[in-house]
Amino acid sequence: MAGDGFLLKADGIHAGYGKLEILHGVSLEVRPQELVSVIGPNGAGKSTGFKTIVGLLRPTSGRILFDGKEVTGLPPYEVLRLGLAYVPQGRIVFPQMTVLENLEMGAYIESDPARVKEALERVYALFPILAERRHQKAGTMSGGEQQMVAIGRALMTTPKLILLDEPSLGLSPKFVTQIFDKLLEMKRAGYTLMVVEQNAAKALSVADRGYVLELGRNRFEGTGQALLNNPEVKRLYLGG
Repeated sequence: MAGDGFLLKADGIHAGYGKLEILHGVSLEVRPQELVSVIGPNGAGKSTGFKTIVGLLRPTSGRILFDGKEVTGLPPYEVLRLGLAYVPQGRIVFPQMTVLENLEMGAYIESDPARVKEALERVYALFPILAERRHQKAGTMSGGEQQMVAIGRALMTTPKLILLDEPSLGLSPKFVTQIFDKLLEMKRAGYTLMVVEQNAAKALSVADRGYVLELGRNRFEGTGQALLNNPEVKRLYLGG
């Protein structure tokens, strides 16, 4: 763990696509067993920040420390092996495979069958519906159920930190509520989570701490409650 109690410390990150810089010195931190939400308008750099942390994009400057190790610019499979899991936006499942096969794909870096079985049991305890539907093809499930498959798959490596990019995107209100309930349940079960979310009010209401990004820079940070009550955050991002 980073010496100052942080599990993840992304410091002064500049990154983007080709010549287009999206992040202009963004900093994000997560302590063990925290649920941290990252909100902000479209184009603020939220997803770019996550992609840079997990190694899908290389930062042009800045440092990323995870669990006491420098991971700046490491490829995603190495970051994953260190215990950092990523659930990209868009409910990405293997549609022709069963739920069980999708979950097993998540454990590809784990060679011990006993540990895979333990991880499966933990996922089924968190998402009982996946146990019931384990022989169903993932592509035939509803959007919310597919999102549970995608999250369950990320949990199969028993990660130290899970980054979730827009977990409620495009889901029906019923499933939005369920996904946020599951995030809280995961936190209670001891997982550490960082969530990028369009649904700002809901994201802050479940967060220990939150960050507001705007145009690739840190705009506000604080406890979830403080940000919910901040008149400026309310006016700009919470539609109040």
